[in-house]
Amino acid sequence: MPSPLQPLHDYLTQRGLWHETLDLKRGDHLHFAGDTNTDVYYVEAGTLRSYVLVNGGEEQVIRFGYQGDFLTALDTFFSGGPTILYAAALRKSRIRVVRKNVYEEHVRGNPDLSALWQQTLSWMITGQLEREIDLLTNDPAERYRRVLARSPRLFQEIPAKYIANYLRMTPETLSRVRR
Repeated sequence: MPSPLQPLHDYLTQRGLWHETLDLKRGDHLHFAGDTNTDVYYVEAGTLRSYVLVNGGEEQVIRFGYQGDFLTALDTFFSGGPTILYAAALRKSRIRVVRKNVYEEHVRGNPDLSALWQQTLSWMITGQLEREIDLLTNDPAERYRRVLARSPRLFQEIPAKYIANYLRMTPETLSRVRR
């Protein structure tokens, strides 16, 4: 399924729905676990990582946001409760923000945007299922091959230590697998 993200971005831009633009330095957080921020973010430039804390405080990367991607704390977006996710810039990033209430008002009032939102959700859920399969794959080389086939951009833009974390392996194992 092709990404519906560009048409969604175009819709928001054409209607002037962006609330603000944020400039993040490397390491700056877009949101923290415990926040109830339901904003929708568009990565205009840069790269971000979403992660959770597991095993007593160890960071585990679960997703990356590249230029041209949308990002939100999905748990908070849908439930309105606090998120368990952190999102931080891996490099200098420019982020555009649309408020959830403004976005939802347009989704309710526009059948074309509603259809685009359904396509976006389908695309995101399919990606999440692929990620779950990655996590269930025991062989590090197979996890690497699956992610490389699906997301070669990851290996072009993300530092190796974060790729290794995302793939649930040590940087040394990633180095061996890549050879």
